[in-house]
Amino acid sequence: PCTRQARSYYVDWRMLRDVKRRKMAYEYADERLRIMADKEIADLPRDSCPVRIRNRCVLTSRPRGVKRRWRLSRIVFRHFADHAQMSGVQRAMW
Repeated sequence: PCTRQARSYYVDWRMLRDVKRRKMAYEYADERLRIMADKEIADLPRDSCPVRIRNRCVLTSRPRGVKRRWRLSRIVFRHFADHAQMSGVQRAMW
């Protein structure tokens, strides 16, 4: 005789409900994790988002046309380059 029987039924309706809940929790675990992460990010300060950072010229605070390597706007960069105030930089010659 077999000492181990495979169950083909649940003891009562509460056990069936518990099994269904566990299965549902497992299926939606990834989605639940994403939703919780979104809520945590939403609680952070708005300015802590790296997308809001704008490169600006350190001399004029101009936001557009900034040479990232020198952190200068194109206008200030050209002025300094023309007047030989930037070492290693010269106008193009051909």
